[in-house]
Formats: sequence, C-alpha cells, structure tokens
Amino acid sequence: MKIRKLLAIWAAKAAGAGCKMMGRQGVTWAGKIALKIYPQILTELSEEVRKGIFVVCGTNGKTTTNNMLSAALEAEGQKVVCNHTGSNMLNGVVAAFALGAGLNGHIDADYACIEVDEASTRHIFPRMKPNYMVMTNLFRDQLDRYGEIDITMNILEEMIRTVPDMKLIVNGDDALSAYMAMDSGNPCVYYGISRPVMKNETNEIREGRFCKKCGERLQYSFYHYSQLGDYQCPKCGFKRPVPDYDAEDVKVSDQLSFSVEGNRIVANYRGFYNVYNILAAYAGIRTAGFKSEHFMDMLKNFNPENGRMEQFRIKGAGVTLNLAKNPAGFNQNISAVMQDTNPKDVIIAINDNAQDGIDISWLWDVDFDRLGEESIRSITVSGIRCQDMRLRLKYVDIPSILESDVEKAIRDRVADGTGNLYVLVNYTALFSTRNILKKLEGEH
Repeated sequence: MKIRKLLAIWAAKAAGAGCKMMGRQGVTWAGKIALKIYPQILTELSEEVRKGIFVVCGTNGKTTTNNMLSAALEAEGQKVVCNHTGSNMLNGVVAAFALGAGLNGHIDADYACIEVDEASTRHIFPRMKPNYMVMTNLFRDQLDRYGEIDITMNILEEMIRTVPDMKLIVNGDDALSAYMAMDSGNPCVYYGISRPVMKNETNEIREGRFCKKCGERLQYSFYHYSQLGDYQCPKCGFKRPVPDYDAEDVKVSDQLSFSVEGNRIVANYRGFYNVYNILAAYAGIRTAGFKSEHFMDMLKNFNPENGRMEQFRIKGAGVTLNLAKNPAGFNQNISAVMQDTNPKDVIIAINDNAQDGIDISWLWDVDFDRLGEESIRSITVSGIRCQDMRLRLKYVDIPSILESDVEKAIRDRVADGTGNLYVLVNYTALFSTRNILKKLEGEH
C-alpha cells in the first residue's frame, strides 16, 4: 500500500468531515486535497470497482438520474460508489472515490455511478475508463462557460472515442444526443417516448432543428418539449432511433406513471421531465444485465433530495425546492409548478457566480408569462440578480416582490402565504437555500 495514497484518502476524509461540521458541502475540497497529495488516486481507486463504472452526462437531469441509478443498483444488492451531491467536476469525482474508500485505502464496490460535467470529461476520462455512459439530453446551458452546444458535443464525442468499448445509453428523443452517439461508433442503447404525451404550450428554443449529419431542417411529427420528440431528416435519412426501452401509456398528474417492457412504473413525482430521468435509470440497470424486479421498490423509497423537487415542511407550510438553471429546465419547472392547481406562492432566486455562468441573458428565453395564472398568488424575486429577474417578469406584466435575502423571502412567504410554496433557484443558490430550508424545518 502506497503511503501517499493512504494519506490522500485520510486527508480527504478529514477535510470532508471538517467542512460538514462547519455546514459547508466540502466535497470539492476533499477531492482537491486528495489529488494534490496523490495525483494517481482516481485511476487506482476506479480500477478497484469490480463490475462496472457508469458515468451520467447531459445538460439537465444528471443528478436525479445518477442517484436513481445508484439506488436501483443497490436495490439489486450491489455495493455502489456515487457522487450523490452532484459535485461533477474532477475534484468532485475524485472526492466520491476518496470518501468512498475504506481507511485501508481500498474501494469495496461492485459499481460506481458518477455524474460528470460534460466539459470535465476531458479531465476525468484520461484518469478513469467507464463501462457505460448514460446521456440525458443536450440543451443550451451557460453560454459563457460552454459556448454554443456544438462545442459541448465535440468535447463529448472526442472523449467517448477514447473509450471505444464503453456502451452508450442515450435519450433517442434528442436528435443531438442520438446523432453524437451514432457518429461516435460506440455500441448504443436508446430510450425514449414514442407517442405524444401532453400538449406542448411553450415557445421554446429548439436546439436540434437542423440535421447534424447534413444540415437540412429536421421534420418533427411532434415535440415533447424543447427539441425532444419524433424527428427525421427529409434529405439524408437521419431519424429518431427506435427505442430499446420505450415508455408507453405515460400519465402525468400528481404522480407519474408509464409502462416499459410490460412493467408498470409509478412514481410520486411531478414534472414530465422526470419520466426521462426514471427511464434512463431503468435503461441503465437493464443494460447492465439486471432484470429490474426491484425497480419499483426503489422508486417508492427514493427521495430525490439535493434540491430536485425536494419537499420540506416549515411551520405548517409545504415547500418544494427545485433547481432551474437554463431555458429548457426552467420551462419544465414551470410546467411542474402549473400541474399543481392549488393556490401557491413562488420564489425565484437567480445568482450569477462563476459556476452559474455570469451571462444571464438566458432568462429571456424562458416562458415566464405562464406564471401569470390566478393560482399563483405571489412571486418573490431574490438572489444576486433579483433586479434582472424582476425586470424580466415586468416585460410579461407579472408583478413581483423584491427581496434579495433568500432567507427573509422564505420566512415572509411561510408567514403570510398560501401554505404552498415553490422555491426555484439556479446553481449556486441551491446549496445555501437548501441549508436555509433545513434550518427553518428544524425550528419550532
């Protein structure tokens, strides 16, 4: 056993515990310290995983899909290493393995489920060779960090080609993801929804309008949302692949349900987009060779946590926290909020820190006019860019309350609101807002 490797693991664990005691997430610090002490730590620990490594990539849904896949594997009796917190850059991935290792410096795991930031695959894939990649979708996100979506696709495809035996588990309803998978030459499995589910009421930006193979405008028989749907190219023949795992008879209300391979899947979540997350996790465990007989039991016990439709109870009020960090994700958040026909209050917190992307022009591509319905009794704007958010709502004639302090905004709405509160936040507002909600939940 290499002494430096042991020291790296012990130091990472100490850093993680120390940050936790101070109420900070601390995961990235743990990974940074481990990598500094022993640069080969990710390569060596990942090689100890006995059966297979999954990575989950894509613009939206990574954390929920990854955590659900991990829970599904555990329900099958497997030991799993997972970056549950959603820290998905190099330091966060290193931390998942270092914190998951024993004090003896070894990993005891059958599988690893690792959420990976698309741009960070360049730093992670040279150190770790996955067996499977789950692709959720490719939407426009953080233009100042990622650039246009073609840049993200090029990075992903370049890295996929470095692991030619890695099996891709891809959302076939997304023309961008499907084309990238086909073009890579890697073995592919597809999941999707072959029939229209609900009327698409949004005026969304359609990223996949043009065929990536020949440049012709794609023809869609229907859209689910954003560019997800049933497409084909009239010129070169590129078209939506037939899904290996097809969600049929999809029902979206206070709970989600659909059938796949003759199994009826039911989940107590809102948001049509969660059908894709559940389907991706299902396709993942089936591709790994499991029969999925414990999948429904897993769903009954699965708590999304980490601010993905996470539920809190504060002084009699129900509070739902959800991440919304780009136009496609925000529009789906709004759809999920509007599925609740009861009176409700909404808080929107927008930050522009480096991890959020300092360019917040994407707010103008979100269909905020849908929040003008009578069931929404108040909208409070908060966070660093609360003034920008207030202006955006003003342009669709929706009045809002300005309160830059997120905690005060939540306390005010819990005290004088409907008792049904939705808090929608972008990336760097998520952890601090979750801490606030946990603290308020503990107050009596």
